[in-house]
Amino acid sequence: MVVFLSFFKTRNIILGFLVVLSSTFLGGCGSLRYLWQAGEGQLSLISHARPIAEVIRDEKTPPRVRELLAQIPLIKKFGEKNGLKATSNYQDYVKLNRTAAVFVVSACDALRFEPKVWEFPIVGSFPYLGWFDAKNAQDYAESLRKEGWDVDVRGAGAYSTLGWFRDSVLSSMISSSQDALGALVNVVLHESVHASVYISGQAYFNESLASFIADRLTLNYFDQLGAASAPERQAYLDAEAQSKKIQKRMHESYLALDELYRSAEPKAEKLRKKTEFLDRLEHELGFKRHVNNATLAQYK
Repeated sequence: MVVFLSFFKTRNIILGFLVVLSSTFLGGCGSLRYLWQAGEGQLSLISHARPIAEVIRDEKTPPRVRELLAQIPLIKKFGEKNGLKATSNYQDYVKLNRTAAVFVVSACDALRFEPKVWEFPIVGSFPYLGWFDAKNAQDYAESLRKEGWDVDVRGAGAYSTLGWFRDSVLSSMISSSQDALGALVNVVLHESVHASVYISGQAYFNESLASFIADRLTLNYFDQLGAASAPERQAYLDAEAQSKKIQKRMHESYLALDELYRSAEPKAEKLRKKTEFLDRLEHELGFKRHVNNATLAQYK
């Protein structure tokens, strides 16, 4: 995924940039607080980055993490061989003190699948905002709910700075599950697609394209590794199958509710049926996270 970030590396330049940008901010967020946390968050990642080669040599690094990090140069070369842009990304590693790289807030109309869109100079529009701190994300989400929006908050393990910074491998990109290798290959290739092809103001297309390419190249990467990777390949396929099953069900739910919203039924009846439908869906899928229009809009 792509998150809006400040474009300068020093604290003083970032502050001056944010003051100027805040006066030209086009969207509903429009606060220096958001812009400041974006710059601070990126600076924190830069300051904590360590060369991957150094991390691999460090005896304190868990063996599995060392093993996965050793794959990064191979994944990059594989991506380049298959047409992705050669970049200086993923030469460093950052160990985070949180479970996600950023916490993504999206919002949508309560009775229509019309997402809220935030506009930014230079980088265009986005149907989400990424926050580096979970509490800040939840506080902002609550302010949107008070305005009447359906709001979704989710963690994202990685994002692309679109070439403004040298992206690092983050600890949130490395899973402890059996499909860790496949997941890492997929996310590196996914973000590499963003670094290669990015169309301003077309967030859904950019994400769909990156997912489409990364999903197929990940399987090709396993084919390159050969029989030795068979167990990890199968674990990845199993995880993907489960994910696709959920995606299919969420897309079906999007279509069903979209039909309801477009109907001539009274508003109160639409809200009642929506609540009942989403309660059943959450129970069916075993979701602990609340599902609403902002969640389903991502599965259009």
